[in-house]
Amino acid sequence: MNEQHKKSISKFLSLILRHSPQTIQLQLDENGWVNTDELISKCAKHKHVFTFKELEEVVATNDKQRFIFNEDKTKIRANQGHSIAIDLVLQPQTPPDYLYHGTVSKFLNDIKKDGLLKMSRQHVHLSSDKETAIKVGSRRGVPVILTVKSVKMYQDGYSFYLQKMVFG
Repeated sequence: MNEQHKKSISKFLSLILRHSPQTIQLQLDENGWVNTDELISKCAKHKHVFTFKELEEVVATNDKQRFIFNEDKTKIRANQGHSIAIDLVLQPQTPPDYLYHGTVSKFLNDIKKDGLLKMSRQHVHLSSDKETAIKVGSRRGVPVILTVKSVKMYQDGYSFYLQKMVFG
């Protein structure tokens, strides 16, 4: 599959599984899961055609690990970044000493004033490594990487969650 087709599938899945399943008359369950065959079928009816094998490739190779299958690959969901209410069934975790957030300079004044905010998402997304934060920040321009003293925040009562990733 060529990279342009893969990117097109990934972008459409992000829209459907994170923000707007009603676009293709799809109903996510309370944990954000949807039947894989139903997803493929409804996407095709809306001119976004791909095979199960192509879907597997998108899930396995997405650099931001946006999607996850259940164990037998009969269901799929977005890993994070939802603007719709779903329960990812995440358990609080003790974070490492530092985590990282990628952004761009035009947001720095607001961040300094108000802190990192989840905005329309369910959580603020942080990375355990600077490289991932750089990729995230690069989506909107020259990245600025913020270092978060996560253990200190945890000790002050903030909750941290780790999304389990399953590949392949």
